Amino acid sequence: MKFVIRLAVIVILFYTIFTGYSIWTYGESGREDEADAAVVLGAAQWNGSPSPVFEGRLKQGIELYKNGQVDVLIMTGGAGHGSSLSEAEVGKQFAIKQGVPSDDIIVEDKSLETKENISNSVELIKIDNIESLLIVSDSFHLKRAVSIARNLGISAEGASTKYSAYQSLETKLPFFFEEWAYYMGYEVSRLFRDLAMSNIFEKLKLP
Repeated sequence: MKFVIRLAVIVILFYTIFTGYSIWTYGESGREDEADAAVVLGAAQWNGSPSPVFEGRLKQGIELYKNGQVDVLIMTGGAGHGSSLSEAEVGKQFAIKQGVPSDDIIVEDKSLETKENISNSVELIKIDNIESLLIVSDSFHLKRAVSIARNLGISAEGASTKYSAYQSLETKLPFFFEEWAYYMGYEVSRLFRDLAMSNIFEKLKLP
């Protein structure tokens, strides 16, 4: 019994370390890929202007569009507490000022966190017959975001922004550890959800 517990601890520890490494290195590629659309994950907007984090993501999405790597930009993010403007609308106006036609921008302005950013975007792209996505965000954010999209049945790759506001180790580390915790929580909750669904289907089987 002690051996089993010890082995389980080792496996969990190894998986945790491997996950942290994969999050740290995941966003190092992806900017050269092509897809039908790019989903720019929302971040804060300040009085109608994108925050530095959001602006960095917007610049990368616009660059993908202008390079011909995507045909459509999907701006995501709802209005924060006390704000009448959504992150998505601010992102759209920023992109228009940079020369992106309004007709090539889809707005998803209901989401308040990453999972909603992705799931709401997936519902929108079904209407527009979009089949593949590049998800644009800061590098540490991408592992979780892409996993969410793929688990929803969408062909997705991550495109890390080279204009990220997270440049120093002092700013990177808190963001990294936050995303590490979020990703581990997402995977654990997905595991329990899958096990619960498996048990339900097992009970529904006819004798």
